[in-house]
Amino acid sequence: LMLIDGIPSFMIKTVSAPSFTDEEIKLDHINTYRKIRGKREWEPMDLTLYDPVTPSGAQACMDWARLSYESVTGRSGYSDFYKKDITLNILGPVGDIVSEWIIKGAFITSFSQGDFDWSSSEVAEISMTLAMDYCILNY
Repeated sequence: LMLIDGIPSFMIKTVSAPSFTDEEIKLDHINTYRKIRGKREWEPMDLTLYDPVTPSGAQACMDWARLSYESVTGRSGYSDFYKKDITLNILGPVGDIVSEWIIKGAFITSFSQGDFDWSSSEVAEISMTLAMDYCILNY
């Protein structure tokens, strides 16, 4: 269950779990090397959303994307406007919340509606990639 301001939870089909990479710093020490942890970088999260006709999934995503850059006017927004905090609740077998992630400062880095195929009975989907400042595992 993912809670994003402006995007209904039922539209979210899949999401990649939060993950990070710590860089490694190599220090010269006499005739050998010592290693320490460097900066942490949170990996982007990939989302797949259903795109229902009403409410429009594409419109909800583009409303968020327009907060960072408006194509018509060329206006770029401030990070206070386009960065969002997202809650990702992991549900157990009976629907109880067994884990909760808070994704801080998330924003859209890529958006794709895929192909429009009227010969298929498949539901239209949206693919997005989100970058974030950091994540917190509450429990």
